[in-house]
Amino acid sequence: MPGPLDGIKIVDLTTVIAGPYATQTLGDMGADVLKIEPPGGDIMRAPGPARTPGMGAAFLNCNRNKRSIVLDMRSAEDLAHLRELIARADVFIHNMRMEAARRYGLDPETLLAQHPRLIYCAIVGFGQDGPYRDRPAYDDVIQAASGWAALAQRTGDAPAYAPTIVADKTTALFAVSAINAALYHRAVSGEGQAIEVPMFEAMVSFLAVEHLGGRSFEPALGASGYSRVLSRHRRPYRTADGFIAVMPYTATHWRALFQAAGREDWATEPALGESAARAAMIDTLYERLAECLSHRSSAEWLAILGRIDVPCSAVNTLDDLLDDPHLKATGFFETVEHPQEGRLVTTKPPIRFSRTPCAITKPAPSHPAKHETSPPT
Repeated sequence: MPGPLDGIKIVDLTTVIAGPYATQTLGDMGADVLKIEPPGGDIMRAPGPARTPGMGAAFLNCNRNKRSIVLDMRSAEDLAHLRELIARADVFIHNMRMEAARRYGLDPETLLAQHPRLIYCAIVGFGQDGPYRDRPAYDDVIQAASGWAALAQRTGDAPAYAPTIVADKTTALFAVSAINAALYHRAVSGEGQAIEVPMFEAMVSFLAVEHLGGRSFEPALGASGYSRVLSRHRRPYRTADGFIAVMPYTATHWRALFQAAGREDWATEPALGESAARAAMIDTLYERLAECLSHRSSAEWLAILGRIDVPCSAVNTLDDLLDDPHLKATGFFETVEHPQEGRLVTTKPPIRFSRTPCAITKPAPSHPAKHETSPPT
């Protein structure tokens, strides 16, 4: 069955992660995505591991459901080919700096004047009406600029980056949401429009949900930051033989857990019954939780916590997930055949539509050296 974006044509001039992850998600939803690569290929082709040079794992995992061609933006002929492709597209997405887009005549003003139904999406580092608009931006820079890296200081550690490309991938999902909203508006009104998705503002918005905290009010009612998640005691807890994640949240959770640990004195504490009181003593509660869990094995605690319905989980490694019984039952990891790379393991699209399901119809395109430099008609 066709996906929800069946019939939508996307010209994808993005590279690295944010743009390619966005267009892969749109491709999973059924859009026809044509990836434009420079003569040397997308820069993310290089990082390994890889069976073949230029076909690294990260590239394979954010470029499925796309076709790929090579165009050299320095060539007048290739640039003209690109403009022809955009003329036939529903969506054009890029992550060039806007100065470069204007130099090539690929700015929103020029393209929307020529193609008023076009959805034009630019993923940029910083909003173009601010003083940072011309700064280069990569994930680590945005993690630092947005306040993400400094959150580690609030728990007593040095500033730290998340060990994943969180700013790129978060921005990608903002772009997917924006493009789908613009497509709906066009379906209703017939009008295309320009979309700007700045990484910096996207990440600040993402963090502000809980961490704006007391600074949400004018005058401020306290400091920024959400105290529960910034507690220095909030972390996977050590058991007698490993670690587990436990998340008691309600009064019922806390009382049941303390009773299971034989701490009736803590279970009957009046403060547990009031949300505000629990929040005020969250560091103490997490310290008590760590003490309780240290006396039994992980398996024992997971069985107990399951019986008393307290949210918990094993602390899985990435390798553990490949054998996770739930993910196996849902068929989440799928083996696909790549014409060049052979058998590959990938994740299925996590979103489920009852009538227009997502699907993997194409593996990531082979190295652009295998393609003609001129696009198909």
